[in-house]
Amino acid sequence: MPKTITARPRTAVGLDGPLVSLGGLLRQWLPRQRWFAGKDRPVTDLTVLSVTELFPGCLHLLVHASHAPVPTPGGTPPPGDCYQLLLGLREHLAPRLERAYLGRAEQGPFAGLAVYDALHDPRSANLLLERLRRPGTAGPLRFDADPNAHLPGGLPPRLLDAEQSNSSIVYGDAYILKVFRRIQPGVNPDLEVTAALAAQGCTRVPAPVAWFGTTAPQPATLGVLQPFLPDATDGWTLALRALAAGDDFTAEARELGRAMAEVHLALAGAFPSAGPGENSRTAEAMCARLDAAAHAVPALLPFVPGLRAAFRALATCDSGPPAQRIHGDLHLGQVLRAGRDWFVIDFEGEPSRPLAERCVPQSPVRDVAGMLRSFDYAARQRRPWRPEWARRCREAFCAGYAARAGWDPRKKHALLRAHETDRAVYEVLYEARHRPDWLPVPMAAIKRLAVWGG
Repeated sequence: MPKTITARPRTAVGLDGPLVSLGGLLRQWLPRQRWFAGKDRPVTDLTVLSVTELFPGCLHLLVHASHAPVPTPGGTPPPGDCYQLLLGLREHLAPRLERAYLGRAEQGPFAGLAVYDALHDPRSANLLLERLRRPGTAGPLRFDADPNAHLPGGLPPRLLDAEQSNSSIVYGDAYILKVFRRIQPGVNPDLEVTAALAAQGCTRVPAPVAWFGTTAPQPATLGVLQPFLPDATDGWTLALRALAAGDDFTAEARELGRAMAEVHLALAGAFPSAGPGENSRTAEAMCARLDAAAHAVPALLPFVPGLRAAFRALATCDSGPPAQRIHGDLHLGQVLRAGRDWFVIDFEGEPSRPLAERCVPQSPVRDVAGMLRSFDYAARQRRPWRPEWARRCREAFCAGYAARAGWDPRKKHALLRAHETDRAVYEVLYEARHRPDWLPVPMAAIKRLAVWGG
């Protein structure tokens, strides 16, 4: 049995007790986590922003990790980020929790206790579900649920191993809880957007059933529970299966295009549009991101003039469809196929961008470009590369989208090229920081887009 911890639910800045016990362990453990955003910048300081005892043996913490500033032409990155942690504390660690082990606290109020990531602990995961089933508060934490939804208890939990920027627990193949790791103030779009789409009657997106957040140090969303689709397969897996078998994927891509157009139409109905897109301002922002990426990844430098040409063309082209709320990080891993239907998930947007920026209306062409890049990514996972497979999927997706949306992305050539270029630049920076072995994939697109006139 875990040793009882006596910390009272509270919020404060610079809580010395937990930091004394856990600071050294967290400095080593945090940078190794997939969802930690500052891998390219050393952690210079840690601050415990809040600590809440959810139940005996489990602490909820919000921790701010500070970094040394690294100025770039695109602006200086924020000096740090806030992360959500659920840490278990035990005298003796069960063998099944060894993979979640941070270490043993050597001093402070938790001296001598084994510390581990509590999301790996079925007991902690079950108790977290019970909190969601019974809305209420625990210190600064607040748990809420859809009053019309019946959420049963006793569902066996399992933590997903998928590589992602958050952590997800599946309960009994009926629900999935996404626990956000990198926390920013405000309502997370994955709660705001899915709730709004549910109110619109959009069935392409699983509706939120329960959620939790914090009021301190600032109001923020911490996690969302939604229905789980146990028989669904993500689009990335389906695409790779088709490639491995030598199968065509155009029918699936066309239906996916129609589904995404339906989601965009529902988003346009759920949130106010912003009128015609401001292409000049968008092009300026794209150029700034290009400069920052080229500063961080020198391999981009020879292609900067050609990539800038794509952005200059955007500044002078027609405005295209009205700016609206979009997905913001669309790719094959963000869509699921169950039976003959496609579903869209993960409306959080790009976690590396500020929350306020992710909520700003943008051109739906940005989502289209993200999916087109994803087909290219899939085609390059096997050798020899199959560019024709990717081209057919891209054409089919756009055709399906046009049939439902009423406008064709392919006829917005300069707009589509600029957004695809901007996405490829983002991919280069991401891969260089997190998956260097994948860098040749977006670099191949960079070489094409830098000289592509058609």
